[in-house]
Amino acid sequence: ADMRQRRVLVTGAQDVDDGAPAVQLVTNKKTHQTTLESVHPSLNSYALAALAFLTLLCLAFLLVNSANDSSLTTTMDTSTPHTTGNASVDFTSITAGAHSVDPHTYANTHDLVTTSLHLDLEAHFETKRLTGRVKLLMQVVKSTQRVILDTNHLDITRVVDLTSEKELSWAVGPVSPAFGSALVIELASTASAGSNVHIAVYYSTTPASSGIQWLPPSQTDGKKHPYLFTQFQAIHARSGLPCQDTPSVKTPYTGSMTVPKPLTALMGALPTTNSENGDKHTFNFQQQVPIPSYLIAFAVGDLTSKDIGTRCRVWTEKSMIDAAAYELEETESYLQAAETLLPLYAWGRYDILVLPGSFPYGGMENPCLSFVTPTIIAGDRSLTSLVAHELAHSWTGNLVGCRTWEHFWLNEGCTVFLERKLVGRLFGEDQRQFRTFLGNSALIEAIKNFGSQPQFTTLVQDQKNVDPDDAFSSVPYEKGSQFLFYLEKLVGGPAVFEPFFKKYLENFSGKTLDSAEFKEFFLNYFNSLNAFEVSKLSEIDWDSWFNKPGLPPVDMLSLFDTTLAAESFALANKWKANDSSVSPDDLKSWSSHQVVHFLEQIEAASEVTAETLQKMDVTYKLSEYRNYEIRFHWYMAGIKHGYEPVYPLAVQMLREQGRMKFVRPLYRELAKTERGKALAIATFAEQKDNYHSIASKMVSRDLGV
Repeated sequence: ADMRQRRVLVTGAQDVDDGAPAVQLVTNKKTHQTTLESVHPSLNSYALAALAFLTLLCLAFLLVNSANDSSLTTTMDTSTPHTTGNASVDFTSITAGAHSVDPHTYANTHDLVTTSLHLDLEAHFETKRLTGRVKLLMQVVKSTQRVILDTNHLDITRVVDLTSEKELSWAVGPVSPAFGSALVIELASTASAGSNVHIAVYYSTTPASSGIQWLPPSQTDGKKHPYLFTQFQAIHARSGLPCQDTPSVKTPYTGSMTVPKPLTALMGALPTTNSENGDKHTFNFQQQVPIPSYLIAFAVGDLTSKDIGTRCRVWTEKSMIDAAAYELEETESYLQAAETLLPLYAWGRYDILVLPGSFPYGGMENPCLSFVTPTIIAGDRSLTSLVAHELAHSWTGNLVGCRTWEHFWLNEGCTVFLERKLVGRLFGEDQRQFRTFLGNSALIEAIKNFGSQPQFTTLVQDQKNVDPDDAFSSVPYEKGSQFLFYLEKLVGGPAVFEPFFKKYLENFSGKTLDSAEFKEFFLNYFNSLNAFEVSKLSEIDWDSWFNKPGLPPVDMLSLFDTTLAAESFALANKWKANDSSVSPDDLKSWSSHQVVHFLEQIEAASEVTAETLQKMDVTYKLSEYRNYEIRFHWYMAGIKHGYEPVYPLAVQMLREQGRMKFVRPLYRELAKTERGKALAIATFAEQKDNYHSIASKMVSRDLGV
């Protein structure tokens, strides 16, 4: 059974008489999977006869032993349940997007959709595997005789029909580097429209499962116990469980996680009951609000918690708990501010898990439990707007989200827009305007980095045969946010736009949509709004906003209030002109965002030299800052202008954490010079196994290694 062929026979009682002169049992050393392959014709007839006789004996033995059980054992791994099934599947027509509106899923969502999901898992740190099962209750939309699920580097062992309690035939298709493999499950009979299919898939993850990171004790803060966490966005849930891995399908779920003591398990759901059995501890969870697969999340580690509000709690390793609780103490204020602007919070609790430094993103909006990077722990609460972002996702993305990743701006653009709304409510409209203005720099840099791939700089994208990780950038965040900022200005400001946005969230709550539906709802709302000047709507160039690559079709900078940017512009101009009036007190009253903006001007200035930066370092002690945003921009400016004292500091930052926002640009900038490239390649070779697999993949592409 050659997995590289379009017609694949995988696991189970196969018909082996297909005209081949003889067969041999072959075990894959990596998967322990036994397959049948043709014998090389150079073997003499006696050897062929002997091998055929032995093969028949083996098959007879297996068939006798399976007389009381329809299964046929084809696995050599005695530590896992025997595989079963007899599926013979032609995978020619089973490609990503062939049976769904989503180009990134194999799942046949046109035929049936998941309505309930339950996970039972156990963590095995010594083998870096999760073992267990997933139960799926699915509603049939169109008559079908098969279920197709997404998988990626999972070892499937058996599939059971939970209604009849009989085992089902199944097969796993060829592997796509981007999309993984289709798991095809043959039902015992045709399921008619309106009926339900209830199945359990028994499986284990593997060390190659891209959405799960296993950390040895040495990579944790406490250094005593291992750690694991998941990162399933965009299409990595299929590496953690067989599922319909698409944002177009939402389902509630329950789960249990068994872990060795004294570790604690968390999920992106509300905790229910716990139990103990010897040296193991089982934690149970329930998520009643329907969510897409990428929002399923779990983490296991030596964790502790501290309440920071009536609905909010922070989790982290014990040594970090006080610092994290202090930094995130304002979380409840963000939540209360959000509820003055949006529908009431629907998820019960809003807790935060501060992860180890290898977490590849700033945060991940897992329901009830946002994952955040430790790089926001600055000691002065200056970087906690990231919490506002993850919290805002509770409405935009989690409650109302994009149907496919081609409309990702509906998640991230809306969330950045709301994040800055919350900042404005808590810290003043000038802060909202300033941070929106700052986001434009990230947009320009993202457009520049895509270079020959301008198709990834549109709001609406065609991602057929595209790994969504490759399209990930600041574009949907900043360009999407700017689009909403523009619409708000056009219709008459916050007093007019905010009621629309709340109505939009109420209308699509629990649903998914695409950009065309957003446009339709927007136009219908304002066309029917009393006393609204509908002629304004004709000014919106929807096609250019959605489909034109590059910067927005409107001069957005002219719409921002740049008052807070004036000071940082003025100071940067002083340094570019070698003005001697600069002072160590220049930055003392500034927010970290103003310092970042100042450093962005320095990085971009052609007049700046290494000598300029040496004087700047003496004046402001910039190399002593611990704020990650300031450190990052200072190192970027230093590398660009050849100020070599920042090189070891940049390398140290690359060793401390794996947040892609920081590591990818630092590696790219280092690689632009001969000395820097050697340093970048050497550092990446040293650190790549410490980064999350997503980050390692992207940095490897950036460096061409």
